[in-house]
Amino acid sequence: MLALAWPVILAEIGWVAMGLVDTVIVSGLGPAAIGAVGLGSILFMTLAIFGMGLLLGLDTLVSQAYGARRLDECHRWLLHGIYLGLLIAPPMLAAGSLAIASLPLWGFAPEVLRLTVPYLRILIWSLLPLLLYAAFRRYLQAMGMVTPVTLALITANVINAAANWLLVFGHWGLPAMGTRGSAWATLLSRIYLAAALAAAIVYYEARSRLHVRRVSWKLEWRRLDRLIRLGLPAATQVTLEMGVFSAVSALAGKLDAISLASHQIVLNLASLTFMVPLGTASAGAVRVGHAVGRRDPDGAAHAGWAALLLGVAFMSSASLVFLLFPAPLLRLFSTDRGVVATGISLLIVAAVFQPFDGLQGVATGVLRGAGDTRTPMAANLAAHWGLGLPLGYCLCFWAGWGVVGLWIGLAASLILVGLVLLGVWTRRAGALG
Repeated sequence: MLALAWPVILAEIGWVAMGLVDTVIVSGLGPAAIGAVGLGSILFMTLAIFGMGLLLGLDTLVSQAYGARRLDECHRWLLHGIYLGLLIAPPMLAAGSLAIASLPLWGFAPEVLRLTVPYLRILIWSLLPLLLYAAFRRYLQAMGMVTPVTLALITANVINAAANWLLVFGHWGLPAMGTRGSAWATLLSRIYLAAALAAAIVYYEARSRLHVRRVSWKLEWRRLDRLIRLGLPAATQVTLEMGVFSAVSALAGKLDAISLASHQIVLNLASLTFMVPLGTASAGAVRVGHAVGRRDPDGAAHAGWAALLLGVAFMSSASLVFLLFPAPLLRLFSTDRGVVATGISLLIVAAVFQPFDGLQGVATGVLRGAGDTRTPMAANLAAHWGLGLPLGYCLCFWAGWGVVGLWIGLAASLILVGLVLLGVWTRRAGALG
């Protein structure tokens, strides 16, 4: 599990590190810029994550085909993942453009809105590269080829950081573009990600003679239908979860710039720690899928429990770090006293839900490897939207707890989802083993 998980974890950390770099660099422009980049990023990802989520079915289909030693099926699923990404990109771009046009109606703080709209108008063009990247990555991970994913994200971070430095402040004679420069840097790095993984697949094919080009390129609607049937619940689940964080960010945007900046910084930190269970979930999905494909129920159960243990152990350690070193962590992003003071309260709340966030993240992955994408969707819908968001809204605006109230609502829903999915996997593992 560790051999497969650690490169995927590094890749996930590399993914969220792009957002951290963006936040750190634009922090020199003030709290409004931090809030705008953070708000724009999470609003964009709420849209993009649905399309990327549709491709999560590749985890199950490719890994189970690989476990059964059907490489021809692995290749066919890759091609249909690419086709699905190309088909859904245009309507998603149209939906994103309409959402950007409606932002002035959402009631955001004027100084934040002024920077968010132009940032998003650039960022939205990274949607197609992200969808292709997702298809390539799911295929490579399910085949056990995780090193190119890690290398691509490490080098993409270098490109993103350099482009941010050049374009945000206008170094080397380039124009100082502010938050728009950060959006261009992100767009360039995502185009690079898709191209790098495409090159990796071509390289592995040539070296190992997997012959993906010999597979028929004909579009088979029944395959698309199966991919969507498996991926739609997963896409709905990740969108519901991301949507809650987007909704909380939107609500925080109705508060002052200090609250929004504090929220964004702590959200970045919590997202960074979550990359470890997220990467472990991907590894768990692949190992469970491989075991199911080779008809090894005991191996599938053991792989799932190993992944859960790793995820919860790490997130428990992250809780201690948040509790012991809150101020130094926050000062990495901002020295504003108001931002640091509010952020300390948010980090305490984040420390409480860390182990449960790891639990629900990994459980979602191992259930996906076993072919169950509907249960995590239902659990997220009930907990996040039925409990967490209403509770956070009431505590924030009715009880007067501000942004801390929003985070308490998030904590309540994450704890509930984690416990529910643990119970579901316990029953599923008993049936498998």
